[in-house]
Amino acid sequence: MQIQLPHKVCYIIETIQAAGYEAYAVGGCIRDCVLLKKPDDWDITTSAEPEVIKELFDKTIDTGIKHGTVTVMLEKEGFEVTTYRIDGEYTDGRHPENVTFVSDLAEDLRRRDFTVNAMAYNEKAGLIDLFGGMEDIHKGVIRCVGDAKERFNEDALRMMRAVRFCAQLGYVMEEKTGDAIKELAPAIKNISVERIQTELVKLLMSDHPDYLRIAYETGLTAYFIPEFDECMQTGQNNPHHDYNVGEHILHSLNHIRSDKVLRLTMLFHDIGKPQTLSTDEDGITHNYGHARVGEEITGRVLKRLKFDNDTIYKVKTLVKYHDRKGKTDAESVKRLMNQMGGELMPLLFCVQYADIMAQSSFKREEKLNRLEEFKAAYKKILERKECYSLKDLAVTGNDLIEMGMKSGREIGETLSKLLDIVLAHPEFNNKDYLLSGLPFKD
Repeated sequence: MQIQLPHKVCYIIETIQAAGYEAYAVGGCIRDCVLLKKPDDWDITTSAEPEVIKELFDKTIDTGIKHGTVTVMLEKEGFEVTTYRIDGEYTDGRHPENVTFVSDLAEDLRRRDFTVNAMAYNEKAGLIDLFGGMEDIHKGVIRCVGDAKERFNEDALRMMRAVRFCAQLGYVMEEKTGDAIKELAPAIKNISVERIQTELVKLLMSDHPDYLRIAYETGLTAYFIPEFDECMQTGQNNPHHDYNVGEHILHSLNHIRSDKVLRLTMLFHDIGKPQTLSTDEDGITHNYGHARVGEEITGRVLKRLKFDNDTIYKVKTLVKYHDRKGKTDAESVKRLMNQMGGELMPLLFCVQYADIMAQSSFKREEKLNRLEEFKAAYKKILERKECYSLKDLAVTGNDLIEMGMKSGREIGETLSKLLDIVLAHPEFNNKDYLLSGLPFKD
């Protein structure tokens, strides 16, 4: 098999070879090339030790020199070059205590996580595939290199990576690899939440976000998002639903575009249902107030997983309003825009659509028609440039101060009262009219 390596990668490899050493492009970049995808980055493995690499190239950075990695800089672009190595003991479940440099490519490939990531290539030797990576690509399988338990004991995050690669590639988990995850899942607790968050987001952003189901089935989610496990164990005996809460969540993920805020919102939109479950006299289940409870749970979990404040705010807000079924007249929509922020409305439409499509077919057409009315009202408000927040109100706090108001509380209450009037009567959003006091007459 022939792979077209970038010019800079060829230059690095040929420079190292000219000095009498071996060098190959390795890992994910080779996997992506085989799959006819453009690699995000290119890693190079070599028999040359770090000090040799630093001598061969003008500009290098000691990225991880303790573990044999030097970044070669070519025209402001970095390429990681790592010496063949075997790893020492992994006492922290993440990094080896030490590494031993070796001269055998096979020893280096043997320490890698999955067969699809353990292939190497250069133009002289062609594709080096010692562990069946190509076969597993053809079969659509994620399988550990060598003994799965050893690989996961070396770095417990590899368990999440295995699920993530299944989701990104649409592959299945090889049986022994999956069994090893089930046995070793508790070790994920030893991994930093930042690293888990990164893998979770990559999984959710993939073409198969519903493969989070694999993380649940192998026991991983129990240790970093047990709230989701509760959803997978909460049934819904209701004509609006075909699935339990967790399965509904997983199906909804497939009906929304690959955007971090949107995918996280669908993951959490019904997270409050287990805590709000009730059953009426006919045996029908209900979850009154689940959006409000879900908002609180969402904030707590996202904070625990160290998401940034902007993401937390947006996802919490969308979860809070995802089940909004109010009127679709202009005034009602503007009040909602004021409450949640007009900029989030297009995202709310996406969330509500995904929610509907993951429900049963019961009244689906009616729900979709209401959503279209909702969107149409929002569009007209924007087209007419109608006021829906204080920033668009014709009167400001400075205007009220000039009229003699001094109390901040009085100013705030007055602005809110004026906005309330304008939301119902957009034609009143006129500075002279509002300041004239006419709206306050009985």
